Amino acid sequence: MIVLIKKTNINFIAKRHMFFAFSALLIGAGIVSMSVKGMNLGLDFTGGTLLQLRFEKPVSTAEVRAAMSKAGIETSIQSLTGRNSYQIKVKGAQEKVNEISDRIIAGFNANLAGNLFTEERRDYVGPVVGRDLAKKALFAIILSFFGIIVYVAFRFSNPVWGAAGVLAIFHDVAVTMGALSLTNREIDLVIVAALLTIAGYSINDTIVIFDRMRENLRMFPRMPLGQLVNTSVNETLSRTLITNCTVLAVVAILFLFGGEVINNFAFAMLVGSICGTYSTIAIATPLVYQWENKGK
Repeated sequence: MIVLIKKTNINFIAKRHMFFAFSALLIGAGIVSMSVKGMNLGLDFTGGTLLQLRFEKPVSTAEVRAAMSKAGIETSIQSLTGRNSYQIKVKGAQEKVNEISDRIIAGFNANLAGNLFTEERRDYVGPVVGRDLAKKALFAIILSFFGIIVYVAFRFSNPVWGAAGVLAIFHDVAVTMGALSLTNREIDLVIVAALLTIAGYSINDTIVIFDRMRENLRMFPRMPLGQLVNTSVNETLSRTLITNCTVLAVVAILFLFGGEVINNFAFAMLVGSICGTYSTIAIATPLVYQWENKGK
C-alpha cells in the first residue's frame, strides 16, 4: 500500500472541542441561511410551466440556454433526440403558465431571431416529489439511519459507535445543505442523489477507522481510549487522504469543467466529500471518546 503520510502523531482528541465548535459554526451558518433565504427548490419539488418548441434550423442546448440566460429566465432545458425540439421548464404557479410561456417565446424571438420555431406544447407540470412522497422518503432516510446504528452496534459491539457515525452523516448533509442555501443553488432530485451519495461515502470512511480502533482494542486492551483513538486515526490517515484526494480530484474536475448541467451536483459532491473526510477524523471518532469519557 502506498504511504502518503509517514509516522504522524497528531493529537486529534486534544483538539476535539475546537473541531466541535467549528462544525457548530458551519451548521449554524447554514441554519441561519435556510431560515432567512430558504432553499431554492427546483421543478421536481415546486412544479411549473412546460413549453415545447421545435426549431426550423439546428440549434444546440448551449444556444438555447444562452438565449434564456440573456432573457433573464431560469430554466430547465431538455433536448428531444432527433426532432430539433426542446422542452423548456420554468418554476411557477399553474395560473401563470401563459404568462411564463409568453416570456420564454419573447426571449427566443429576441435572442434567436434568425431561427424560427413552432410551439408544440404548452402545459403545467406538477412537482415530481409531492408531499406524500417526501414524507415516505424522510421515513426511509430515518429508517436507514436506524439501520446504520444497529449494524455498527452489532459489528463493533457498541451502539455509541453507530450513533457517532450517524451524527457524522447528519453533520455532512447539514453542512452541504447550508452551502447550497448560501450559494442559492437549485435543489432537485439530482441534488437529493448527491446527498445520499455523501451519506454513504461518509459512513464508509468512518467504518474504516472504526475497524482499526477495534483491532487496536484487541491488541492493546489496556491502552487509554484517547491514545487508542489517536493511534487509529493516525494509522489510517494515509489511506483516508489517498482515497479522498482521488475523489476530490474527480469531483473538482466535474465542477470546473463539467458544464452547467452537472455543476450543482458537482458542487454538492465537492462540499460533501470535504465534509466527509473532515467528519470522519474530527467528529465521529472524537464523539466516541467524548461519550465514553463523559463522566471524567
